[in-house]
Amino acid sequence: MNTKKVWFVTGASKGLGLTLVKKLVEQGYPVAATSRTVASLENEIAVADNFLPLEMQLTDEQSVSNAIAKAIAHFGTIDVVVNNAGYGKIGALEELSDQEARQNFDVNVFGALHVIRSVMPHLREKQSGYIINVASIAGLLGSFPGFGVYCATKFAMAGFTESLAAEAKEFGVHATVVYPGYFRTNFLDSGSIQLPQHPIAAYTAVRNSEQWHDTEMRGNQPGSPEKAASAFIQLAESENPPLHFVMGTDAFSMASGKIDELAQALQLNETLSKSTDF
Repeated sequence: MNTKKVWFVTGASKGLGLTLVKKLVEQGYPVAATSRTVASLENEIAVADNFLPLEMQLTDEQSVSNAIAKAIAHFGTIDVVVNNAGYGKIGALEELSDQEARQNFDVNVFGALHVIRSVMPHLREKQSGYIINVASIAGLLGSFPGFGVYCATKFAMAGFTESLAAEAKEFGVHATVVYPGYFRTNFLDSGSIQLPQHPIAAYTAVRNSEQWHDTEMRGNQPGSPEKAASAFIQLAESENPPLHFVMGTDAFSMASGKIDELAQALQLNETLSKSTDF
């Protein structure tokens, strides 16, 4: 009898999601993996008894609910949920249209909320479970020219993960928000990152950021997807997983810098901050 935890992973046809699912399948974990098409999963992952590929349209709440139900029907339960699906959006706040911004939120934020809303009744009933929300170091600091909307989606994920952890604690359900740095996946490729439809040439910092990510960082990311997958498994197997998990040396350095910046801002403005009380 397989007593390993059952995983449900979104965005599993590429990137960190694909590497994680492959490692889970190899180690004998039962895994329900989702993507927009089953073919995209079957083309990457060999058929196995412990692998269930599922088509799921993340922005369609009924499609998400159906995928959750199929996973539970197939494996009998879900223990670990990984909200990994998402895409990058580059563009200055001025040059991105309302539609472009909302599309990024629909996938990165509301897609994850659809999954949480659909799986929580099951986790509440069995009084256990673990939800990992994959944000980004861009969900902890927003000082990346051209990534404002993307950062906002990941800040949102960090915020609702904190609330989820507090809300779900009484049901024995844990939650972690993961802040990865740059990992050597296809995230910076054209299929996973979108440029503004109507760029404004005046934004040189944004254009330079686009170029740097495309020509300097793409293919040279310091993070190992294999080691990231191992970290996810270790988190899921720990008795008391952290609420916040910064992943990667680069992310760790950036997070430390943000903490120092906040501490300095608090110290320098303490008198003015406290002057606003009655």
